[in-house]
Amino acid sequence: MSISRRGLMAASAFGLAAPSISYGQSEVIRIGHLTPRTGFLGPLGEYAVQAATLAAEEINAAGGILGRRLELLMEDSVNPQTGSAKAERFVQRDRVAAIVGEINSATALAIAQVVNREHVLFLNTGANSDALRGSDCQRFMFHVEGQNSMYVKTVGRALMAGGLIRGKRSYALTADYAFGHDLLRVAKRFLAENAGTVAGEDLIPTDLSDFSPFLLKIRQARPDIVLLNLAGAQITNFLKQYSEFGLRFPVAGFGFDTALAWGAGQGNFLGTWPVMWHHQIQAPSAQAFVRAFTAKYNRPPENQAWGDYTAVKLMARAMTETRGTDGMKIVEYFEGEGRMDIAKTREGYFRKRDHQLMQEAYAITALPANEVRNRWDIFRAGAAVPGPNEPLDAIAATAEENACTFR
Repeated sequence: MSISRRGLMAASAFGLAAPSISYGQSEVIRIGHLTPRTGFLGPLGEYAVQAATLAAEEINAAGGILGRRLELLMEDSVNPQTGSAKAERFVQRDRVAAIVGEINSATALAIAQVVNREHVLFLNTGANSDALRGSDCQRFMFHVEGQNSMYVKTVGRALMAGGLIRGKRSYALTADYAFGHDLLRVAKRFLAENAGTVAGEDLIPTDLSDFSPFLLKIRQARPDIVLLNLAGAQITNFLKQYSEFGLRFPVAGFGFDTALAWGAGQGNFLGTWPVMWHHQIQAPSAQAFVRAFTAKYNRPPENQAWGDYTAVKLMARAMTETRGTDGMKIVEYFEGEGRMDIAKTREGYFRKRDHQLMQEAYAITALPANEVRNRWDIFRAGAAVPGPNEPLDAIAATAEENACTFR
């Protein structure tokens, strides 16, 4: 099933082309937005909130959804228990038509269990765990964010090309929560399939700020490469301290958001990393988003911002094209695998069997200090993965790697 979207793109990036019209303030469609706004994922949550807000403003400026104003209700998800409680309140008290957001994989699962029971859509914008698309998949949860397998296979291609996997010894640092454990599992599978070995590994508490004990262990182990399965502020803190320690082992990560490179600052960002999106993509809708976000917030958007912006726009489009907010109709609409503009060179689609958005990803590599032009353009992006002659699902988990049976 192929659904043409180009006729709906006139107003702005992903913009609904409905003419601007008047509508009463009581005639609203509410979407709940949940994401961490505090803690180690807070810096990413800030981008998520800003991007979702921008998307809602653009939708309303173009006439809303079916002539009704879009109202975003925004909350800090904090942790799985709080996220679940706030999702229930959104659905039962506020009567939201859908929920978008989240970054923490455990919290995303808690939200998914609520929406599946209530038959309300949840578009996950930041939780990467393969399990959310496999053993924990839910019929009413879809994933704009890439899964861990997509991140690992994307950066893995770049590392293989650089001779840093086959026959090499790695040292792995992993965030000690659901996302990190899942990412480590996927990373180890990739290493085993490509003749790489793990010389050492450590689990890192999410509230850790001092990496010196682990940096000393890395110095003693003398690996060929340091592989990071960290998240949020962990990555920023690690990169700053790694540079201070003066270690010279190559660094790469299997999960990343550009904001974390910017947080580390010029001179501290190093290594090769995967992203689902970056602000240098030259697709027209990507650059329209970059211009609008930068004009509003005085900084370019990054990977997490793209996820929340895209989710709000896709949800609005689904409601427009299904002529309402019925959850099951929107599930069936997305399961139709219609192609959609997602601010990349190629259109994407939600894969029916696990609800993962099939899309391009990118490996980025830190620029040498003498090539850095400004505080934002501190990396070089490789070509989109999969390549133009490959199917979009080439980097996604296969059914054998990650089976989903919807509840």
